[in-house]
Amino acid sequence: MVNPDTAHHQDQYETANAQPEITVTKKDLPLHCPTPKMALWASHPRVFLPIDETPDGRFQCPYCGTQFILKGDA
Repeated sequence: MVNPDTAHHQDQYETANAQPEITVTKKDLPLHCPTPKMALWASHPRVFLPIDETPDGRFQCPYCGTQFILKGDA
């Protein structure tokens, strides 16, 4: 669903891959990219990332290349 506030508050959103590395916690699961902080107009299709199934807690988005790192138990 399109975020109706995106066009009104462009300064509150990031473009996809604005941060090449993003740290997430278990409370952010299930993880998807783009994240809610990314502007929808500058993003790619939503893809769910199985970061909790990786041995090192790292997963790279296949669309934009953003590297996600799973930290801690919070």
